[in-house]
Amino acid sequence: MAKLVSNVYGEALFELAMEQDRLDAYLEESQGVLDVLRDNQEFSQMMTHPNIIKEEKLQMVETVFKGRISDEMVGLMRMIVEKDHFAKMPEVLTFFIDKALEEKKIGIAYVTTPMEVTDAQKKQIEDRLLETTAYQSFRMHYAVDADLIGGMVIRIGDRVVDSSVRTKISELSRELSKIQLKVGESAS
Repeated sequence: MAKLVSNVYGEALFELAMEQDRLDAYLEESQGVLDVLRDNQEFSQMMTHPNIIKEEKLQMVETVFKGRISDEMVGLMRMIVEKDHFAKMPEVLTFFIDKALEEKKIGIAYVTTPMEVTDAQKKQIEDRLLETTAYQSFRMHYAVDADLIGGMVIRIGDRVVDSSVRTKISELSRELSKIQLKVGESAS
């Protein structure tokens, strides 16, 4: 199965960072470039526009980024433009960032609760996650979803812990439906 463009380039950047012992520097640059791309939709639209020729796109990369980030990162961006994959640039950077954070044992946790949590509660949640995972620190992201009723949902990578009241009610409802079906079947 062919690897995704984001995986190929993200993996190459990761290997380069490890080889040069510059993981932290490339991590910071990647986050910065990703922020620029997210904050400047017009730039991303120009870089993917079919009527703008490749040479102009390469020049834009040089003009915007040369001297602000490493030559290696500019080179990666140029290579991605050359291969007409600039639309995948955010995915490449996200892949690299995730892999670099994993290497540094920094987890990214998304916590959803039915109401705002206090700083003390946030500290408790993070401390508990540090106790129960192999991560040494976390980048925490909090969101509020009143439909949860109570409890919380925590997502770290592809793992999800759902202790929300909404989910418990839904599970209980499914169990009751099964019981009603069995009762109805045995009555007939």
